[in-house]
Amino acid sequence: MLRLFRMFFPSICLILIFILAGCAGHTTRVIDTPETRELAGWQKPYEVDGKRYHPLRDHRGFKQRGVASWYGRKFHGRKTSNGEVYDMYAMSAAHKTLPMGIYVKVIHLGSGRHIIVRVNDRGPFVAGRIIDLSYAAAKKIGIVDSGTALVQIEALGFRQADRGQVTYQAPVSYDSGSFAVQIGAFSTAENAYRLAEKMRNRYGKTVVSALMVNGQRIYRVRAGDYNSLQQAEKAVHSFVSEGFAGSFVVAFD
Repeated sequence: MLRLFRMFFPSICLILIFILAGCAGHTTRVIDTPETRELAGWQKPYEVDGKRYHPLRDHRGFKQRGVASWYGRKFHGRKTSNGEVYDMYAMSAAHKTLPMGIYVKVIHLGSGRHIIVRVNDRGPFVAGRIIDLSYAAAKKIGIVDSGTALVQIEALGFRQADRGQVTYQAPVSYDSGSFAVQIGAFSTAENAYRLAEKMRNRYGKTVVSALMVNGQRIYRVRAGDYNSLQQAEKAVHSFVSEGFAGSFVVAFD
């Protein structure tokens, strides 16, 4: 899978092209224009191997039919295109243009089985493929062994839960939601909780989240509680200036 940076780079030029080296020989160019300069990195147009993609600002009415594939252990624990960390055991997916964070219904046209996944990555950049599922999602829909399957996808929206009832709807803004900043990751729980306690006194909500990476448990410290992506991205710069150089935005469901 290809990973797109979410960093925003200023430029005096009308068009800024930031060249990235992706997996499997892919080359990505994130395009910054006067019209898209204020957007988050994952919302900006980009090119992969010379083909340009324009991320959608609205998912409503989106349906698509094509081939689904999946990706797993090789990318487990790495950053996804929207700055989160890929968890092969979570129900997630990669799509080339759908807004990040929305939920998608995937129907296996051969078996009729269906699943619901959350988009948090870009891809797949293979001809004919429309969605890349996490390992857990692929296993549940039954394509781990076959590797691919013909599917239909339908964009549902953002998840809303009320009294046990789950619905999906479009947000007022695709920049709205619940975000934090991951400021560190530790192999020792004690170190993670010590930092979390220190940051909680300054930023309020601070949590420690555990994740298995290559057989080792990693403890991630996430600080702050922001209701817009823009606020969270501004906070990243503050954390970086305090010495947390690897800080990045994460979203809460």
